[in-house]
Amino acid sequence: MKRRTLLLLAAPALLPQPASAQAPVLARIEAYLNRLTTLEARFLQITEGGGTAMGTALIWRPGRMRFDYDPPEPTLLVAASGQMLLLDRQLRQPTIVPVGSTPLSVLLRDPIRLSGEIEVTGVEESGGFLRATIQRRGNPGEGRITLVFAAAPMELRQWLVVDNQARETRVTLSEIRTGGRFDPALFEINDPRFLEREIAR
Repeated sequence: MKRRTLLLLAAPALLPQPASAQAPVLARIEAYLNRLTTLEARFLQITEGGGTAMGTALIWRPGRMRFDYDPPEPTLLVAASGQMLLLDRQLRQPTIVPVGSTPLSVLLRDPIRLSGEIEVTGVEESGGFLRATIQRRGNPGEGRITLVFAAAPMELRQWLVVDNQARETRVTLSEIRTGGRFDPALFEINDPRFLEREIAR
């Protein structure tokens, strides 16, 4: 498979709705995300070129997430302590960027507010799903993300990201479990032993 990171993707921007129509949907999304502490799921990632990958996603709010790709894809992505680590286990090559430089960082904020620094560029409610397209205000070049939720019961199901190079990726979640407990060592990217453990996996 053509390697391309990462869970950064998106669909065409949704058409803006009047603020009065957006407000109830955005309030529901904010309330759901701010109640969310942990989420574990299987994910399917599809890139614009048709490349696919699967793996396990962990989100531990606020501030931490982890995406383990299934073999033969050697990629690991971990966000913690304001940083995002991308590790190619095969090449033993880590790359670190600020969490805030990726559209997915909105899920790690505490609290999550879809206003102020965050600009909502589109909202839609249809077919039993809620969709909101957002980006950092004043920094559209960083990319944008569309979050897709099942409406009843409310549940994060998918995100679509356009990254800062206009590349698209879609990530769909399944087998979703919330409220569980994770081993903190899975996210301790500043521990000198972290890379050794992960490369050896």
